Amino acid sequence: MRIGWISGCVVALCASLLAQAQGKHPAALRTSTQILVVTTQDWDGVEGTLQMYERPQARKKWKAAGAPIPVVVGKKGLGWGAGVASARDAGRRAASGPVKKEGDGKSPAGIFRLSMAFGYAAQEPTGWKMPYLSITPSVECVDDTRSKFYNRVLDRAAVAPDWSSSEQMLRPDGLYRWGMMVDHNTEPVTAGGGSCIFLHIWMGTSQGTTGCTAMAQEQLEGVLARLDPARRPMLVQLPRPQYKKLRRHWKLPALPKY
Repeated sequence: MRIGWISGCVVALCASLLAQAQGKHPAALRTSTQILVVTTQDWDGVEGTLQMYERPQARKKWKAAGAPIPVVVGKKGLGWGAGVASARDAGRRAASGPVKKEGDGKSPAGIFRLSMAFGYAAQEPTGWKMPYLSITPSVECVDDTRSKFYNRVLDRAAVAPDWSSSEQMLRPDGLYRWGMMVDHNTEPVTAGGGSCIFLHIWMGTSQGTTGCTAMAQEQLEGVLARLDPARRPMLVQLPRPQYKKLRRHWKLPALPKY
């Protein structure tokens, strides 16, 4: 539709109102009916809790699905990441905090799509619904900020590698035996904004990650088995004080008293 006849002031006002509305309730979250809520004590906290919530359809009330799960996040805590909620939206400005960068040891805070499961098995277990990537020895996640493949998981044999740093997805410690890709810093990809963010198996109850969110294998398997792409699953990850500030803006469920 042509809008040339609308004055510049009205256009600016409309844009401002739209930005505020999106800040209060990101559009991607409005259509989701399945979220994983991860909260930590504060920005520096490593130990946290994951609670899944579901609702029968968009705009209905969220209800807890399953029991809370102990998790760990980055060894340096959390920092604002790049997901479906902009770093500049009205809601985020109400909850200041550090910003995630490549190599800082922080997990991203914010709201993120969950896109693809992965694992060492040739095929995903029966009953899993999410798209699945089978990890082979040549599958890597590129963390070289100078590479055109930065923050992508790909098969080295299928491209012309231009990177000098990457993460081997087939790890000897088995932490990626099962996992889920978190769409952080993907739309668009910003060099240095942080890469290779996953849900995966932890090393222990108090051992932080390099930037991912991790939990016990059995509990991760339960989460992955329940996630459904038709529900547009999201990860909501915040320190508890910031979650409480943003809950009404983003229309999130109230946190239980752990």
